[in-house]
Amino acid sequence: MALSEFDLIERFFVRKNGGNPFIRLGIGDDCALLGFDDSVELAVTTDTMVEGVHFFSGADSEAVGYKALAVNLSDLASMGAEPVCATLALTMPQSDASWLRRFARGFFDLAQVWSVELIGGDTTQGPLTITVQAMGTVPKGEALLRSTARPADLIYVTGYLGDAGLGVKIEQNEVDCSDAAVLNRLHRPEPRVDAGLRLRGVATACIDLSDGLAGDLGHILQASGVGAIIDWDKLPLSDAVRHYIGESRDWELPLRGGDDYELCFTIPASEAAAMERRMADLRYPCACVGVIDRSDGLRVLKDSNRIQFSLQGYEHFS
Repeated sequence: MALSEFDLIERFFVRKNGGNPFIRLGIGDDCALLGFDDSVELAVTTDTMVEGVHFFSGADSEAVGYKALAVNLSDLASMGAEPVCATLALTMPQSDASWLRRFARGFFDLAQVWSVELIGGDTTQGPLTITVQAMGTVPKGEALLRSTARPADLIYVTGYLGDAGLGVKIEQNEVDCSDAAVLNRLHRPEPRVDAGLRLRGVATACIDLSDGLAGDLGHILQASGVGAIIDWDKLPLSDAVRHYIGESRDWELPLRGGDDYELCFTIPASEAAAMERRMADLRYPCACVGVIDRSDGLRVLKDSNRIQFSLQGYEHFS
């Protein structure tokens, strides 16, 4: 039987730190943490995008370039890290100047927003594949982790859930809709770096939502040894997603749909008011959707029923 994405990482690649004093945190979170002095840690993350898997064949290369960097900055955001630089490894079937011009425009448009410098990489010939490694800094001891949620913490999410999942259905002609805002959320997600920076010293745990709320919150629950209850009626949904759910009855979309690249984080209830004041001037909402408890797994409260919900999100090789 084929191993799942996370099983194969655990089985073949997780090793005990061999005592290298510069490695503060290795495999198992959104970023690794390296420490070279007593004041700052370097957060490092890598993501690969493959044509036909992470973006549609023939997709606008400007959007592909933008998203290749965005998904990495989202990882930095989930650790509370301030972006600094990135490397780019680009594999292409052929050298196409028009495609590359638009790809670079999308990449550097987002890089300029967060003052990210491209410092190196590699180019090779083969099936279209883009790998970006991003690096950012965070004060020592202030990185947001997956493993530190506590019972009675409140669960928050930024932005709206399910838009990108609906965008996938639109692109696959499963839904008769052409909502430009929804498609933009799929192709040009905004990494919530500003929210991540404001969560330093407040959030007890954090993760970005790349594989769906249930699956990614599940990583926090498993790493922290806790459970959670989500109130479905409190999920922040766009009008387009609400309309889709009303027509299709697919109420699981905002829980399972990937590619939202919002942040999901936990905070003590006593910090909620102060956190909401910190977030008040952001361009997107920040909503409390549930609570951490001591039970196992994830339960969803919907229509007065508590539904035990699978923690599995999108996985390669599943």
